[in-house]
Amino acid sequence: AQLAQWREKFVQNLESVGLVMEKETANEKKTIHFLKISAPWDVLVCYAEELCLRAPLQAQQHLDLNTSARVLSKLCIPNVMTESVPNRPLDYYTCAFRKSKMSRFLGWEDQDTYFTNTQRHRVVYEILARTAYGKRKKAEVGVDRLLNEGAYTAAFPLHEGPFQLPKHEVKPDELNQRQVLYYYWARWCKWYKYQPLDHIREYFGEKIALYFAWLGFYTAWLLPAAVVGTLVFVSGVMSMGTNTPAEEICNSGASYTMCPLCKTCKAWNMSEICTLTKLGYLFDHPGTVFFSVFMSFWAVTFLEYWKRKMATLAHHWDCMDFHEEEERPRPEFAAMAPTMEQNPVTGVKEPYFPEKTRLSRMFTGSMVIIMMVRLFKIFYILYCCFVFAGTIANISSSIVNLGLILLMGQVYTALAEQLTKWEMHRTQTQYDNAFIFKVFIFQFVNFYSSPFYVAFFKGRFVGYPTNYGTLFGMRNEDCGAGGCLIELAQQLFIIMVGKQLINNVQEFILPKVKAWRQKRTLAKVLGGKASHEPRRWEEDYKLVECEGLFEEYLEMVLQFGFITIFVAAFPLAPLFALLNNWVEIRLDAHKFVCEYRRPVAERAQNIGVWFNILEALSHLSVIANAFLIAFTSDFLPRLLYQYKFDNDLNGYVNFTLAYAPLNYTEYKAFRDNNGNYTLFYWELLAVRLGFIIAFEHVVFFVLRAIDWIVPDVPESLELKMKRERYLAKQALAENQEALLVSRSSPTHPPA
Repeated sequence: AQLAQWREKFVQNLESVGLVMEKETANEKKTIHFLKISAPWDVLVCYAEELCLRAPLQAQQHLDLNTSARVLSKLCIPNVMTESVPNRPLDYYTCAFRKSKMSRFLGWEDQDTYFTNTQRHRVVYEILARTAYGKRKKAEVGVDRLLNEGAYTAAFPLHEGPFQLPKHEVKPDELNQRQVLYYYWARWCKWYKYQPLDHIREYFGEKIALYFAWLGFYTAWLLPAAVVGTLVFVSGVMSMGTNTPAEEICNSGASYTMCPLCKTCKAWNMSEICTLTKLGYLFDHPGTVFFSVFMSFWAVTFLEYWKRKMATLAHHWDCMDFHEEEERPRPEFAAMAPTMEQNPVTGVKEPYFPEKTRLSRMFTGSMVIIMMVRLFKIFYILYCCFVFAGTIANISSSIVNLGLILLMGQVYTALAEQLTKWEMHRTQTQYDNAFIFKVFIFQFVNFYSSPFYVAFFKGRFVGYPTNYGTLFGMRNEDCGAGGCLIELAQQLFIIMVGKQLINNVQEFILPKVKAWRQKRTLAKVLGGKASHEPRRWEEDYKLVECEGLFEEYLEMVLQFGFITIFVAAFPLAPLFALLNNWVEIRLDAHKFVCEYRRPVAERAQNIGVWFNILEALSHLSVIANAFLIAFTSDFLPRLLYQYKFDNDLNGYVNFTLAYAPLNYTEYKAFRDNNGNYTLFYWELLAVRLGFIIAFEHVVFFVLRAIDWIVPDVPESLELKMKRERYLAKQALAENQEALLVSRSSPTHPPA
């Protein structure tokens, strides 16, 4: 009864605002009711000014958004990636809409087409979000809270017809917007074509269009990184025959008897790891050092040019001056807040939660996060300690680790969601940022701690024969016979590629399973056969609710970390990322066009907090790669040996071995017969620390230079912005003659 009363009051208030409503039922039993809502011209005009929607002043040429297309055109090379997509939205100089100046905007006479469908959706959703259904003092406001309370089961804009192409032949410009997106974008055969970003923005809004623009831009930039990484790997394969240390190991026979790797293990001959040593060279040769430097420059240059692209798109899509208006409280916050206080900005009484209590909850949540992460990692290290450190064990532990990572990822996300709700953030933006930060910290530790452990800690605290280091009474874990770097490469391959495969399978299957369950549930409610052909709103109700972009961004940002932080150990990472992203774009496109209900179009001028995370990862990658080359790779020990003893590395293997006290077996370390470090060890440590300092300073200096040289806003865009401000000033001026003079001037072509 309470829900029915709320619905009735809500509909009355919507009608009083001026919205037009039609009621429909799904079948004769009237078990499912649909309320179709639309906004007439007068309402659209009123709210367009309040929401600062942009109005067209003058048409301009279409912006070429693809740099590669311009380059290929100048070189007179045919471009197979370009394709003419019908019904491309026109591009205009625009300014903020003013009702009093309506006659000065292009196309104002045609009330049916002046506002786009996404603008109409935005206006209607704004009204739905601010309309009361109960007492405003109790924050009983908005459709989101009604959905939360269970008064309605769904609220969504309608798709513009089916996505399937008509059976009879039609002209391309006669297809609806959804069919255009499906035919020219979401199909697998379009994997090599440019994305129709203007069409995506017109149909889904700027926020979703910016995600696909970023994903496409990132994928395009992965191409040179993948090519260079593959060449580095191939150069390693071709130069394996010149690897003197590997040849010495393979030809050593029984010359080097090595210490047992565990208490119950036997001594072994170094020649047994001949194959592993040769494979290890693929990930540990001078080319990988060059590739680490290249990827550090690549990451920062990519972000600098994305800032330029982002500014261009924000202006092109009229979001350059967009700022979030004073946000309303979240429905969950409004329902659970203990008191009401006056909003200092709007002056209206709103639900309030004490800041001191929120901070204490955030601190408690941080402690929970740290405890959970520590428990998981202790479990992983103990597992590795119990397993014999061989190649099979390393691969098995990596596979087990991947399973644990994916399992704990679900646990961490659920925990982060509960903690963020418990912290009682007032607005949706505050909630989203807190949730993104928590989940990213969780997943960063979840995915990267095992590679960090192998790269920087494993084998560092082993000790030496008769004086081994222990943890909980167990001997500290040493690297396998082939060294830590090949173990790190195994870890990265299994975790990164395995995660990508599993995610793609999930993204392909899960929406179909959810849609099947939704249709099955709906069929049970409706019962029997429908008395008529399914209508658009009924078809859309059967689709899966759009889950937003959080999971999509998180997957790509974690991938960005893999291809930058540990690239010295796995030069093929950009290639696997490129192959994955070609699949990812089409999977996501198909989901949004064919399987999701149409989301409400949201405005945005950038990708938000995700850009800050990408910047942090790019800087962390410089430090991580410096330490990886210095302490995990054999690059510097070989270089110092070449400088001091032999340029061809003859005798290098014997030089790196030490006799174990008492039993005369050998182990790999720069120690004397008593277990003390040799002079070469201290010289090498100085070289390693010097390399880290030099590497970081040189790379960060060049990065700052790139940041300074590449402006965030292109010069051509600044000129367009000045032109637009000039036109807007004239259009909104009280003196009509100024605009007429401008339009008759030969320097400014008529609209």
